Amino acid sequence: MLRHFHLLALLLLLSPLPGFAREAADAPSPSFTTVPELSAGFDLLYEQKFSEAREGFTNWESRNPQEPFGHVAIAASYLFEELSRQGVLTSDFFLNEKKFLHGIDGRPDAERMSHFRDAVARARDLATERQKTNPEDPEALLALTLTAGMESDAESILQKRHLDGLKRMKKANGYAKQLLAQHPDETDAYIAPGIANYVIGSQSGGARFALWFGGIHGDKKLGMEQVAKTAENGRYLRPFAKIILALAARREKQDALAQKLFRELSEQYPENTLYASEYAKALAPSALPSATR
Repeated sequence: MLRHFHLLALLLLLSPLPGFAREAADAPSPSFTTVPELSAGFDLLYEQKFSEAREGFTNWESRNPQEPFGHVAIAASYLFEELSRQGVLTSDFFLNEKKFLHGIDGRPDAERMSHFRDAVARARDLATERQKTNPEDPEALLALTLTAGMESDAESILQKRHLDGLKRMKKANGYAKQLLAQHPDETDAYIAPGIANYVIGSQSGGARFALWFGGIHGDKKLGMEQVAKTAENGRYLRPFAKIILALAARREKQDALAQKLFRELSEQYPENTLYASEYAKALAPSALPSATR
């Protein structure tokens, strides 16, 4: 019995969280450890090499089938690809008030969105299963935060189902708060409430008032501050947060911040000409119309 006690103590010491022993000690925690294979996959994503990124994520997921983050990454690859294809992550979109608040013109690719939804569902199932053992499981909470945040983007921007998007946004906020209350250093999680606060805070006064009665609140300044936390210290979503923060800065006429972030992105990912193009636009902000307040 004493030997079993020592074994349990050793497992607890090896666990990434006090009092929580992982079944697979050789599988690093993507929430609290930078996994090189995942990091390389996200770099490919930011270079717009979507198929290569997805292949890397799928390979990692196949070796870590109990980790919801593998499917989170796969879902992100499909969503990021569609957002890029639709020109969402550009100043042309962000500075067009109609598009920014109401979504893309046309429809998203049906097959790509089907793959996205499948990956989200699988990530959520795995996260929910983990919560049966530990409701505060950080891997589960991060997965639920990011999947709800991605669904919110997909519903609002791509599918133009804005009420559904806002509901997902509210869920993402709830999961993020639960995770960050215990692990404030999990900076990737800040991007979900950050985007939510900024987008809701950008709505008209009447729309914000109506949303307030539904328990949905927004604050542009707070949103940018939250996204900035991911942009400064995020593990996998740092470049994505930089894109969002830079585009928000363009809307708020904070051109110096936008220039700094796009310059950093263009230097980090020189093969993706989008960042250099956006940097050039930020240097000459008058080339695009300002967002209507």
